[in-house]
Amino acid sequence: MAITAQEVNKLRQMTGAGMMDCKKALVEAEGDFDKAIEYLRKKGQKLSEKRADRETKEGSVFVRMNDDASTAIMIAFTCETDFVAKNDDFQALGNEIADAAMANNPADIAAVNAMSLGDLTVQAKVTELVGKIGEKLAVTAYEIISGEKVASYIHSNGKLGVLVAMTGVGSADVSEAGKDVGMQIAAMNPVALDKDGVDASVIEKEIEIGRDQARQEGKPEAILDKIAQGKLQKFFKENTLLSQSFVKEPKQSVAQYLDSVNKGLTASGFKRVAIG
Repeated sequence: MAITAQEVNKLRQMTGAGMMDCKKALVEAEGDFDKAIEYLRKKGQKLSEKRADRETKEGSVFVRMNDDASTAIMIAFTCETDFVAKNDDFQALGNEIADAAMANNPADIAAVNAMSLGDLTVQAKVTELVGKIGEKLAVTAYEIISGEKVASYIHSNGKLGVLVAMTGVGSADVSEAGKDVGMQIAAMNPVALDKDGVDASVIEKEIEIGRDQARQEGKPEAILDKIAQGKLQKFFKENTLLSQSFVKEPKQSVAQYLDSVNKGLTASGFKRVAIG
């Protein structure tokens, strides 16, 4: 049947799909708009399956906080190219997903994808946009954190985000301090908040490395464990947040910096999400 340019344009306005895709969908659906929209959604699903093995190393991090900044969520919405990451539709859907995650408090990424966005789930919306854009898209990270106050930092490229939970806030304005610590986490990528948060397997590995290094330096077997413990303490200082030298003032640790901002102020947890 003959499909008019007006009909093609109408479907394009409704779906955002390309002109040729809209025309083909209307031909396949014999002019039925509902069937044409369903056709385009299925096309998106097929494209998703076809590109399932592609890597999504571009995209954006989105952060949302509740009104009193005591809880925040962070998602990574990813794609294949930087060009698509800057696409208005991609950014709009990322923002929609972040809003819904803040409102619904999902447990994990699977629950994020199962949330409703209007009459479709997040996963269906993503699939629909895949059909329009032609790239693999996915929510690849989701984090939530709570504290007396939560601060956030998103790096200028939009691909790296941090959430920092703080305690001992009192009546102080700690937003700038929280952002500073967020920048520290972004730059230094600590493995844990403090030594108590370091996984036992990591500690065991570091002790073994310390022993091997000392042995290769010709140190006596009797003192290898003592040397390894010293190296482990250095590892904690360099790789756990509160013990790290504060980047903006290296003579202070992060713990000392926070305490100088407000007596008793400290970080109680953090989340870091990086794309690529």
